[in-house]
Parts: sequence; C-alpha cells; structure tokens
Amino acid sequence: MYLSRVEIDTNNRRKIRDLTHLGAYHNWVEKSFPNEISTEIRSRKLWRIDQLGGKQYLLIVSENKPDLHLLETYGIEDSARTKPYDSFLNKLENGMKARFKTTLNPTISLSNGLNKRGRVLPCISEQDQLNYLLARGEKNGFTLDEGNFYISDRSFEILKRSHKKSLRLSKATYEGVLTIGDVEIFRSTLTKGFGKKKAYGFGMMTVIPEV
Repeated sequence: MYLSRVEIDTNNRRKIRDLTHLGAYHNWVEKSFPNEISTEIRSRKLWRIDQLGGKQYLLIVSENKPDLHLLETYGIEDSARTKPYDSFLNKLENGMKARFKTTLNPTISLSNGLNKRGRVLPCISEQDQLNYLLARGEKNGFTLDEGNFYISDRSFEILKRSHKKSLRLSKATYEGVLTIGDVEIFRSTLTKGFGKKKAYGFGMMTVIPEV
C-alpha cells in the first residue's frame, strides 16, 4: 500500500477550473494510475481533500504507486510525494491510542418493511452525524469515547452523474482520539475505507499514534 499527497494549485484558477465537483476529483485520481487504465485492472483508491496551514492537499491511499507527474495535473509542480504505507500499518497494535481524521458521508437507511430495501437519507444534524461515527467504531476495529472526538467541518458536496440528476451529498469531517480494538480490522479500515461513496472522497481515515 502507498500513501501519496500533492498540494493543489489553488492560486491558479485556470488550472483547476475543472475541479468543480467530486466526479472531477475522482477522474483526477484514476488518471494518476495510467498502468491500471492500460491494463484495465482497476484497484480501489481512497482519497480526501485536506486543509493544512492554509494549503489544500489531495491525499490518496492506493495499492499501487501513482504517476507523480499525472498526480500534479492540478497540483503545484514538484509537490507530489508517495511513500510505502505497509511499514506504518504493521506498527499498529491493539490498545494503541491514536489521533485520527476522517471524512464521511453520514447516512441512515429507513426500512420500508420486511425484505424491502430501506430509503437512504443523509444525517443532517451535528448530533446525528456524531452518533453515526460512534455507532460504527467497533465494526471498523476501533472505539471512541464521547467527548473525545468532534466534527471539524460539515457541508454538502455535489456529485455530477452522466445523464442523471446530480447528487448533493452530506459531508462531515471528524477528528479526535480513538483506541484500536481489533488491529486486523482496523488495518483494513485504513486501506479499504468505510461508509458510503468511498470512490468520491469519503471513507478514508488517517491516524497518528500517540506516544
């Protein structure tokens, strides 16, 4: 696995004019792996847009290395970096506490009756969004204490679809401290993501173990 990032060239409006919706970011990520396109063997990638020190970065977790030149298509020249992720993942242990950040598409499925597919609705209130993550920790290999995590950003993002009505997706970015409960499941969470719309910038979690 690899963890990569590039600084988005936000001062060059002409360069990034196509980045108006989640699908455009998705295409940027996919085109940064030309070998997968040529072999028609696509792997799952997780990605997220992060703000840090007044700069905006695209982060990617992937099975293969991206082409750094293509990764800079909308980025600042010589800002793309990639590094192996497995050695970091292998150092994680059960019971370890870590600071985390993740951006999710919090939703709830309302059942329409027995054996019927439920209607998926966005979690709108901050409390519902907090409860959304709290309820999914154990299943994804970690535990949270109420009051030890928070939502640092809430908004809606547009996903344009060919010949279909655009979707308006709820977005919540969570930060705080978690405890690793099942390290094998947790490694899978870090590399495969969790929640909905993982191809469109949701579901990627990053952690920094506390010393």
